[in-house]
Amino acid sequence: MAYDPNNIFARILRGEIPNRTVYDDDFALAFHDINPQAPIHVLVIPKGAYTDLADFGARATPDELAGFFRAVAAVAAQLGIVEPGFRALCNTGSDAHQEVPHFHVHLFAGAPLGPMLAR
Repeated sequence: MAYDPNNIFARILRGEIPNRTVYDDDFALAFHDINPQAPIHVLVIPKGAYTDLADFGARATPDELAGFFRAVAAVAAQLGIVEPGFRALCNTGSDAHQEVPHFHVHLFAGAPLGPMLAR
């Protein structure tokens, strides 16, 4: 999947599309999902142009890698979801139903989430 500089997350990063920001630093932006799948559903995206987790892991600098995952943890703490728990989900590729070609992590919380996959 090629990076599309006009994907919705790239446009959010450029300020072209509004969002409900939860967290913003040099490495990441976190905001509420517009179609939440849980009582709390926040997306965390890196500021760089990475298509998915594989691309991010291969091309991001050590500072970007550490800064992004620290941001994910900081967002969870800020939202108060570390206890009783949350789910962090990253879809990569078509089999995982990745819809936006910009790496992102979903944070789900606020209720028991059930099994990871349908059986």
